[in-house]
Amino acid sequence: MKLIIQIPCFNEQDSLPVTLAALPRDVDGFDQVQWLIIDDGSSDRTVQVARESGVDHIVSLPHNQGLAVAFMAGIEASLAYGADVIVNTDADNQYNAAGIPQLTKPILNREADIVIGARPIADTAHFSPVKKALQRLGSWVVRKASGSNVHDAPSGFRAFSRQAAMQLNVFSSYTYTLETIIQAGQKNMAIVSVPVDTNPDLRPSRLLKSIGSYVRRSMATIIRIFVVYKPFQFFMTLGLLLFGSGVLLGLRFLFFYFTGQGDGHIQSLILTAVLLGIGFQTMLVAFIADLLAVNRRLLEELQYRSRRIDLNRDAAGNASK
Repeated sequence: MKLIIQIPCFNEQDSLPVTLAALPRDVDGFDQVQWLIIDDGSSDRTVQVARESGVDHIVSLPHNQGLAVAFMAGIEASLAYGADVIVNTDADNQYNAAGIPQLTKPILNREADIVIGARPIADTAHFSPVKKALQRLGSWVVRKASGSNVHDAPSGFRAFSRQAAMQLNVFSSYTYTLETIIQAGQKNMAIVSVPVDTNPDLRPSRLLKSIGSYVRRSMATIIRIFVVYKPFQFFMTLGLLLFGSGVLLGLRFLFFYFTGQGDGHIQSLILTAVLLGIGFQTMLVAFIADLLAVNRRLLEELQYRSRRIDLNRDAAGNASK
């Protein structure tokens, strides 16, 4: 059994040595433990530091493409290098590496396909009240959309089985954390949360450039999750709200009309017609979006089978050498 610990990096020359120094080379249940760095277009000495620290594999992206792209590049590379289990952690040493055996144990025991490290958010002093609230909101949305019981959905400290990793896709360029859990839930994968410890901050968060930016991008990510993964519910709910508002306005107009006061409420009648029309069209969009979601799931299944065939062929070729 091979475990690969992957770390997406962007200009991490200062924090990376601390993170790597804490990583284990021996984990119960694994014959090999390897480290993989994804260099997301760093302009400092991140790659040189990784080599000097004994990193086994380095994946270099030509320019900075964002955390989500770097994460998926690491997943693809880890699979190609024959990982049976993949652990993802951050380069800023936020997560205590001593928790890696707890992350991998449910997968080794065949109790989970994905394991999420749940941070003690309420007790984390450097998290602002706004960030804590958004963490709770994001986790609630993910639980509703995925049908899982994830306590800390935005956590990047997580482990994946080989089969789970082969089925992952990330469309967001901002972060992968919420999207991958919802995908896993829709594919009926077993997702488990385990408590993990965190370390003191080495640097400010790259995702949290400002509270306003974090709120906007987090809300946009949450809305996009519902549009992509729950399209029928999203558009049908929106359509019913618009259509229902039109019906209520229409009833209001009829009340005034039959009581002899309809002359001054013609604007309500116009708005009623607009809301009814838009609401009905939005409900039609819900059915179209649901059909598109079916096609997306079929394409994901084809992609998974293609990945599995390619990786098995590569593994057989390497074994014969």
